[in-house]
Amino acid sequence: MRNKVFHVFCCVLLAPLFSIAQVTDSFPTTKPRILVQDSTKLAPKKKGRVYDPGKAAIRSAIVPGLGQIYNRKYWKVPIVYGALGTTAGIFIFNLQWYRRTRYAYKAVVDTAGEYPNVHPDLQFLVNRGDAQNLSYLRDQYRRDIDYSAVFFIIFWGLNVVDAAVDAHLKGFDVSPDLTLHVRPTLSQMAFANGPALSFVFDIGKKKPALVKAVF
Repeated sequence: MRNKVFHVFCCVLLAPLFSIAQVTDSFPTTKPRILVQDSTKLAPKKKGRVYDPGKAAIRSAIVPGLGQIYNRKYWKVPIVYGALGTTAGIFIFNLQWYRRTRYAYKAVVDTAGEYPNVHPDLQFLVNRGDAQNLSYLRDQYRRDIDYSAVFFIIFWGLNVVDAAVDAHLKGFDVSPDLTLHVRPTLSQMAFANGPALSFVFDIGKKKPALVKAVF
């Protein structure tokens, strides 16, 4: 009788442990698993032209657009010369009008001298003796000269940076040997469906590897 009571008492104590173990096993795991397998069916890595970022940068620094030609990005050459040509044209325009306003200002201030070659658009200010407006226009054109020169240098530098970065990205492997895919999969541990990330990269000259992360 005592043995039967003892067995019943042990069963009552161990029953919750078995139920907890079953509940724990029923939950699917969310920890990603990494599966690596060799894939010999992938296409071999193709050897292409090697682009040197240093050479591209030096060529663009010497002649704008030459680095883009080196990178075979011919459509960028008109953009480079368009930006540099616009800023250079603004610089020349401001420089001409700065000289004209300075000349007209001297014609008003220096009454002892003769200044017959005043620009027609500024002649009415000279006739009125308006030195204040002429001084304002002269200073404004002088500031615009500085701004246009700064923007010209900035666009020249961007031309060099673009050539160097483009040459660097040319060497980045975007072939089928380096791909990332999101695919549905079946978790063998949790027996549940879920997404998987498949990342293919080249680990050798002959056999690329397929790495799969299951979530």
